[in-house]
Amino acid sequence: MAGVAWRCPCGKPGVVATRPRLPDGTPFPTLYYLTCPRAVLACSRLESVGRMAELTDRLAADEALADGYRRAHEAYLADRRELGEVPELDGVSAGGMPDRVKCLHALVGHALAAGPGVNPIGDAALAEIGEFWKEPCDD
Repeated sequence: MAGVAWRCPCGKPGVVATRPRLPDGTPFPTLYYLTCPRAVLACSRLESVGRMAELTDRLAADEALADGYRRAHEAYLADRRELGEVPELDGVSAGGMPDRVKCLHALVGHALAAGPGVNPIGDAALAEIGEFWKEPCDD
């Protein structure tokens, strides 16, 4: 782990940033890892009803959305490069970027860590999930 990338308003880590290599040297492509149990559950619910396919179809039909998603992919790669160069991961981001929607957990993690306006698909999933953090978190 490189650090906490986003904290829930309760103060607990909700997204952690991970280094691009594991201690044994294995490349690890997931930079932003969603750790908030409520957010994980909400993403799983969206995935279980086929939201990934719907969002992928929107990418194909909406040039502006697809362009924003490509920029999110580039932003993700730039963020990971700040933690180290890993040639095996060149051009590989997460969540299906830049061409499809594969994992809402990764995209929501990126959206929370980077803030609104960076990942349009992560932002769309967050908007659908709503304020998952509103109820007090369990200790």
